[in-house]
Amino acid sequence: MALTGSQTEKNLQEAFAGESQANRKYLAFAKKAEQEGFKQVAKLFRAAAEAETVHAHAHLRALAGIRSTKENLQEAIAGETHEFKQMYPAMVAKAKAEGIKQAEISFDYANQVEKIHAALYENALANLGKNKEADYYVCPVCGYTVEEKAPNTCPICQTLGSKFIKIS
Repeated sequence: MALTGSQTEKNLQEAFAGESQANRKYLAFAKKAEQEGFKQVAKLFRAAAEAETVHAHAHLRALAGIRSTKENLQEAIAGETHEFKQMYPAMVAKAKAEGIKQAEISFDYANQVEKIHAALYENALANLGKNKEADYYVCPVCGYTVEEKAPNTCPICQTLGSKFIKIS
């Protein structure tokens, strides 16, 4: 029996989305528990988040959702482009119209950063196989992502570059 178009395919997609969201939520919960001094609870949330990642990856493999790096980069470019051209502009406009400032800012930051992600993926695709190595730096407030070194201040949200997270 074919997976495409089946209820099982839909179930795998739903399970992948749910497990992915649980991972992110539990990591946020762990950060909060850590801030409140509950180190053991923070560890538990991080352990559960890792388990949710295991589940999500298994579901994605069952969906045949992991292909060659070239194909994965192309899919990432398409996804990021959809987000900054269609998804987030509509969300920003709706949040603004409804006067929900925190959501408007959150959507706007994400929208600006998705453009950058698409460009970084396009650059990686163009240089695939050239073994260029660089570190990346991510703003902990808006997600601004840059190659090589952090700026003095984030061009999107003005967070100090010294606060950026280094990804090596």
